[in-house]
Amino acid sequence: MSLLDAHLVASRGSFDLDISLRIAPGETVALLGPNGAGKTTALRCLAGLSESTAGFVRLSGRDITSAPPEERPIGVVFQDYLLFPHLNARDNVAFGPRRHGADRRTAHAIADRWLDRVGLASLGRRKPRQLSGGQAQRVALARALAVDPVLLLLDEPLAALDARTRLETRGELRRHLAAHPGATLLVTHDPLDALVLADRLVVVEQGRVVQEGDAATITARPRTDYVARLVGLNLFQGVATGHTVVFPDGFALTTTDDVHGAAFVAFPPSAVALHPAQPSGSPRNTWQAVLADIQRHGDNLRVVLDGPIAVAADITPAAAAQLHLEPGMPIWAAVKATETRAYPAD
Repeated sequence: MSLLDAHLVASRGSFDLDISLRIAPGETVALLGPNGAGKTTALRCLAGLSESTAGFVRLSGRDITSAPPEERPIGVVFQDYLLFPHLNARDNVAFGPRRHGADRRTAHAIADRWLDRVGLASLGRRKPRQLSGGQAQRVALARALAVDPVLLLLDEPLAALDARTRLETRGELRRHLAAHPGATLLVTHDPLDALVLADRLVVVEQGRVVQEGDAATITARPRTDYVARLVGLNLFQGVATGHTVVFPDGFALTTTDDVHGAAFVAFPPSAVALHPAQPSGSPRNTWQAVLADIQRHGDNLRVVLDGPIAVAADITPAAAAQLHLEPGMPIWAAVKATETRAYPAD
């Protein structure tokens, strides 16, 4: 049974949002997508901070579509945390319980328990300006959870942190989310945050859901260029007849998968081998291309090729030096059929 069952429809100028979301008790769902995809609009509609033009929001079977924000059993952690600057950490966390009718003593007791749970029991008297980024994030999380929300909304909760603090805080956040009995929606454009923190991913582009499922399913079978880039794969769509997939311009790739009809073909950049002349031997897919760009990519180099298909290839600096690579030069590319994955596009 879903704790959250929502159909969110909203218009913002020329942008239209139309997505459905369901989240089970104890489940964390990541709403993932590029900037402008509609992630924050969806969060604001759920929180009651923006009006929907249609649709519904139900929590635990209760329709809260028209309820004001203060009457929704929802906790929110915003990207910049929005802690009250004039209140110390303890009073920031106690604010929610006070608004829900708890007396001062009870609210402070709740705040003390939550500050202890997030490892900040000794910092309750500090103002937000006296806290580090990671500490402020934990105070904001404690404030959101102190009202026992049915739904917890996290809007890019790690975006404001530096790389080291982000790594540490991500692990702590995962532990707290695992203990939360309600539903959690994590809004992010960072695939690592989504993969580490969420049980299920919902990918949105241009206000629509384009793919959803667990991390293994989405990383194995991306269905849009955006998702393919997130998981580091080359992705192409064509029409398959058995082990051959033909693309609109007539170029074809051979795969080991047997697929018929509209199909995707995916393979990692590391599967692409580069040659100064047309290769012979085991690779069953070869084509001539032009080197469009070359960039540092971790310990290797990422080469972008133009040709019958636009492909990214990863090679070592030593291989690049041996090939004397430079933009504009012709080059042959090869991918073994065993390195590709083909699957239905419908």
